[in-house]
Amino acid sequence: MDSKQLEKVRSAKGFIAALDQSGGSTPKALSLYGIKPEQYSGDAQMFDLMHAMRTRIITSPAFNGDRVLGAILFEQTMDREIEGRGSADYLWSAKQVVPFLKVDKGLAEEADGVQLMKPMPGLAALLERAKAKGVFGTKMRSVVKHADARGIDAVADQQFAIGRQILAAGLMPIIEPEVDIHATDKEGAERLLKAAILRNLGTLGPQQQAMLKLTIPSVDDFYADLVEHPKVLRVVALSGGYSRDEANRRLARNHGVIASFSRALTEGLTAHQSEAQFNQALDASIASIYQASST
Repeated sequence: MDSKQLEKVRSAKGFIAALDQSGGSTPKALSLYGIKPEQYSGDAQMFDLMHAMRTRIITSPAFNGDRVLGAILFEQTMDREIEGRGSADYLWSAKQVVPFLKVDKGLAEEADGVQLMKPMPGLAALLERAKAKGVFGTKMRSVVKHADARGIDAVADQQFAIGRQILAAGLMPIIEPEVDIHATDKEGAERLLKAAILRNLGTLGPQQQAMLKLTIPSVDDFYADLVEHPKVLRVVALSGGYSRDEANRRLARNHGVIASFSRALTEGLTAHQSEAQFNQALDASIASIYQASST
């Protein structure tokens, strides 16, 4: 693990840009960007357009390591180039932004009020490839929809089991057990989830840490003990369907938690903006999320 990247993630001000929309979420992301499904045909063209959008964001003068400390990539983005360099290499070498990789293969069907992650049979090979390309860490997402203790324990146990495999491969895992913002008894789900996370943090080795990516909690500063926990490198928050303004307002009330926004980051960016308009809109978005992450 690169020591400069580790120190940046541990202590720098800023937030993590989640640029990891995959097959299921790409049409929606492109649609919000102003490119409708009828404007392209097939997955190859769709992913080319998505890579062009991500490249436009990453190469923008508004996007750099002063305010964006990390970026989460989709596997295809990692395998592509930005301005003639591997995407992860470009992020760190040109922008001083720490590269992460989404490694999950999507969600299983709901059971016990949660959606676990689908199996990841090629994970070991993917981690090896990511490390060779200069990736620092990974991200994987499960979803909690109800305050069901058995389901929530299963989510946390699965996340940490794979997290330990990721640590053994020399990468930093971002554990993401998202609580759906529309979950029945969201507060109750968050209480159960925090207990399950604290229990699982005890399974990490003496020198090991993980990152946590959590839904902004219903009770302000509810995750303060996780922010301070010696086994937690950083706690980051997802926007979870809130508008950027709402997500920023809620995040600012949770001290020590920084953003890892996806849709909220790109809100208001469109393919039809001039470079000046695009850069101005992205700069305003980054400034507001940075501010909310600085409390």
